Amino acid sequence: MVYFQFARTVPLPLDEAWRRLTDWPRHGQVVPLTRVTVEPSGPTRQGTVVLARTGLGPLAFDDRMQITTWHPPTEDTPGLCRLEKRGRVVLGWAEIEVRQGPGGRARVLWREDLRLRFLPGLFDAPVRTTAQLVFGRAVNRLLRMP
Repeated sequence: MVYFQFARTVPLPLDEAWRRLTDWPRHGQVVPLTRVTVEPSGPTRQGTVVLARTGLGPLAFDDRMQITTWHPPTEDTPGLCRLEKRGRVVLGWAEIEVRQGPGGRARVLWREDLRLRFLPGLFDAPVRTTAQLVFGRAVNRLLRMP
């Protein structure tokens, strides 16, 4: 498994940072060659399934995730969303935490434990580097998009 994490502090209210990061279809707009769908449609909640399909034609794979923790932020508590990756190729989990940061800004913590089935541990370092780069850029773009 490949574990990585990163943090961002942005001049947004907590609820706006949360909204931008948990609008799942928007992830498809910022992750290359990816389309994101949500089942069931409607508000996100525990049990919602997020499906990210990445690639082209027969060279695509699905990252099927189910939300197991869904606690939007309040004035008193940080927000936390945990997604369990339950696909045939991508396994592990991801957590998005949004909390109060310095100067009233939102502090975003992204933690992820990622495993690609059938890929030997020899590839852990390049997978970690690539995943951290791709997800870091995606989060940056999501937080800048209105």
